[in-house]
Amino acid sequence: MTERTSPTDSAPLNQLPRANASALIYNDSGEYLLHLRDDVPGIWEPGAWSLLGGGREPGDRTLEETVRRELREEAGLHLTDLTPFAVERAHASDGTTVPIQIFAAQWAGDPETLELTEGVMLHWFRPEVMPRLRMAPATRELIRRHARLLDTTSPGTTPPMAAGAACRPCTPSGQARGGRAVVNVIGAHLCLENTDGEVLLGLRHQDSAYAASTWHFLAGHCEQESARACLVREAHEEAGLLIDPGDVELAHVVHLVDTPGGRPRMAMVFRARLWSGTPEVREPDKCTSWSWWHPDGLPARTVPYTRAAIEGIRAGRRYTEMGWS
Repeated sequence: MTERTSPTDSAPLNQLPRANASALIYNDSGEYLLHLRDDVPGIWEPGAWSLLGGGREPGDRTLEETVRRELREEAGLHLTDLTPFAVERAHASDGTTVPIQIFAAQWAGDPETLELTEGVMLHWFRPEVMPRLRMAPATRELIRRHARLLDTTSPGTTPPMAAGAACRPCTPSGQARGGRAVVNVIGAHLCLENTDGEVLLGLRHQDSAYAASTWHFLAGHCEQESARACLVREAHEEAGLLIDPGDVELAHVVHLVDTPGGRPRMAMVFRARLWSGTPEVREPDKCTSWSWWHPDGLPARTVPYTRAAIEGIRAGRRYTEMGWS
């Protein structure tokens, strides 16, 4: 982002020629990870503190792939969860405007252990010290907005939700240290059944950051879109399936925490009454094969909440909780 960046959270993401992606990385102490850029001419924000990220390349099929690649290339950083937070418009010196998708992610690591390949250093900063740093005002304001979202609100009130942000937790166990609210990850999942009563599952790539080499629903994180729209989009992008939103119905919800202290997830599982197409591998970096499995004979390496959702649907239940103490 630059001095002339302005927020565009309200702009529909599918109408923007998105070309850049950045990561807003924070920890449980309310600090944000900033990148001190090289002070050389010809680059954006030379010598300033900024967010990690960069431009989309031809091999990046999504902006999430862009930001994950940039994090790996710039700092050797691999993050499990990246949630769309906002869209910013950056104005280049030649007068062109480049939309930047901002992803938020929580990380508790030590930046000194990372191998930085670009820029000078990475460091944690709290928002209140950022006015003393050399950084774009728009970046500072973006972080302030995110920090306000995490702050505890007075009883009975609801904090402003940024684009891509999900629901607040409903119980005290969903709060981070210091009383700040924790943003839940919202995912749309497809429980697709064939005429033999078998369920479609995909084998996740062995290098996947989540559930590697494990069978899982066709699924994706919601961007600035409804869960149903997310499901229809993911079905086409991941497997080449065409589904009419009107043929989609909610079948089950799983509210879970995968690991102690981990980010809460809300898995919304949908059924499709009708669809067209044959499942095909269209994102081999995420899923290596699709197979139909009978609910009584699911593979041993099935994502636990996927198995729980299938069992809940068969039992006629609408809701399951997992991992909450």
